[in-house]
Amino acid sequence: MNQVHNITITFMDFPAELLLHILGHLDVYDLVRARKICSDLRQLIDSSSELQYLIDVRYFNAIPPSLPGCDFDIATRRQLLQKSETAWQRAEYSQRNSTTMSYSPDNYRWSCGILGIPAKSLQQLKFVQPSLSDGDTHTIDLRQRICKIDSTAFEGYSFSPTQDLVVILSRTTRGESHAYDVTFRSLSEDKPHPDAASPLVKALDNQIHPQLFDSPYTQTMIFGDYYGLFCKYAHKADGELVDFLQIWNWKSKEASQCLQIFDVDRGTTNFSFLTNDRFLVASATELMLFSLETIDSVNAIRLVGKFSFPALRDPFIFHYITFSPIPFHASTHNQLIAINMCMSAPTTTKSPYFTFYIERNTLLELESTYISRYGEASQDSPSLPWSAWGSKNTRFFENANSSCTHRIFGFRSADLIGDLVSRDGVLQSRPLRIRDFNPHRVTDFKAGNIATLHQRLVEGESPNSTLFLDPLGPGLPYIETISQEKFLANDMTVEANRITLLSLKGSSMHNVSQSIEMLDFE
Repeated sequence: MNQVHNITITFMDFPAELLLHILGHLDVYDLVRARKICSDLRQLIDSSSELQYLIDVRYFNAIPPSLPGCDFDIATRRQLLQKSETAWQRAEYSQRNSTTMSYSPDNYRWSCGILGIPAKSLQQLKFVQPSLSDGDTHTIDLRQRICKIDSTAFEGYSFSPTQDLVVILSRTTRGESHAYDVTFRSLSEDKPHPDAASPLVKALDNQIHPQLFDSPYTQTMIFGDYYGLFCKYAHKADGELVDFLQIWNWKSKEASQCLQIFDVDRGTTNFSFLTNDRFLVASATELMLFSLETIDSVNAIRLVGKFSFPALRDPFIFHYITFSPIPFHASTHNQLIAINMCMSAPTTTKSPYFTFYIERNTLLELESTYISRYGEASQDSPSLPWSAWGSKNTRFFENANSSCTHRIFGFRSADLIGDLVSRDGVLQSRPLRIRDFNPHRVTDFKAGNIATLHQRLVEGESPNSTLFLDPLGPGLPYIETISQEKFLANDMTVEANRITLLSLKGSSMHNVSQSIEMLDFE
């Protein structure tokens, strides 16, 4: 008789190549959980550089490079990532390189490690990209690009190196029906950008009073396909004083622009994109979350949530509020948002400055929190109280003055501790402070899985200030590292594995020379 033998095939009986292919489709968190199923599966996952790299990227919340670079293999990428993270944790850079600048930057902007500097006297914008030239001589090459401007009409600029884009804002002459000309140009070639639906658009066309319009403050921002322009204290066509926010899809003729008008009594001060379809607007009392929607090929703005700031002791008010820029190439990653606040009161000349951090994903999730409590948002609907969202999701820091700069990349922030100028008017070097808000690293630090020689865990602390009536709360925990070395610099920018400093040389601000210094954490 023929006998039938039952053969049991388990998951681990499949070829390793097939198993790795299957595991590669798992979410990273499922991949980590799969390691706990059995020792054979753990050994298989640990043997794969590709799977280990995916886990490391999520653990460190690693953001991809902002500009094209060398294409390393997976094993090398993982090694470089771990090496860079170790350097950040110790606040110990591997190289320090510098170059002297022949001019003093004014009204400068950073984006993806490139410094933009208006040179109105030369009728041009300069874009300086520092890069290492020689590891032995510790010098820097400065690759420069030039974009021509009309210095008499120049109002401002934004640029995005990842999109080879620079946007120039120029004032129109009094009597025109629009307020500004907005031109979209190639950063590398100084010609109309090939992806722009129109090389020039008219801002606030037929929205302004031709004779009265004269906005004292403008702010611009590029985020992917969108360009936003905020104008404060501007006269509408009927003469009413308002704040304008206009947003373009600069690549599309069909879905070109949308407009939001704010009553000046709201104290609107600033805006910032969070994602391709969500942006924040700050007023004197609250954050407003807006949705950018396309309906029948037409862009529309919809208010989706309002969130109150902590109440201030009378007579203080929020004088102005700004956001730290969010790199678009990191738009798919969770990251910190830094919101800078300046307070004022008619009874004092002192202006307190604070910065608070909140995760971007938290802000986005607050939309559903708001809707579940209040329903659809409107200009007249209430704001979600600070106690319901802010005290447990933010971290406040008091700044000595407005020049205290917090730079953020992913879950990491960096700043220089103390005042740049002493009470005697002398420039002084300052240590570098690195804060890591990565919740994975905080958890491991608490569990004793991370060396603590150069670091300390900070949790449960908040600024001891009588300025706020609402409790600020314990806030987000973080790991802090302070460098042993000090730096004489007035600004910086932070990237995945680098800090670029605007360094100074001299004893006072009246007689200084400036240089660019690069600290490589890799």
